[in-house]
Amino acid sequence: MDIAALAPAAYRALTALDSRAHEGDLPAGLLDLVKLRVSQVNGCAYCVDSHSHDLVKGGETPARVYAVAAWDEGPFFSPAERAAFALAESMTRLSEGAPRVPDEVWEQARAHYDDAQLAQLIMVITTINAWNRVSVAVRMVPESFA
Repeated sequence: MDIAALAPAAYRALTALDSRAHEGDLPAGLLDLVKLRVSQVNGCAYCVDSHSHDLVKGGETPARVYAVAAWDEGPFFSPAERAAFALAESMTRLSEGAPRVPDEVWEQARAHYDDAQLAQLIMVITTINAWNRVSVAVRMVPESFA
């Protein structure tokens, strides 16, 4: 299904929201790592493929890209990156547990990011969750296999 052609206004709006969510001072690499993790949690093959390639093209090491799936194990990620991953997973899995982001996760994130950065993270996490749902629903095929 070509969702961009069938719902062009909504598709453009989501694209614009995604673009605006990146406005801020957080590094693009961190945002792509978070988007990769959310896409893994949501089982979105298209987005996992896309963000993995974006990370490598952006200079991220393959070892760190591979380790995103097990971010809480091993020495690959900084405490700030771990806090972003925990926030991303908590927001993505709202229906699986607590009805909100647990206080411990929120406080970890606040320890590493100021309010503007937290707002940026929240919006990036929100938009990638929306993209994952669109991509999974319309069965988007990773570009490397298209």
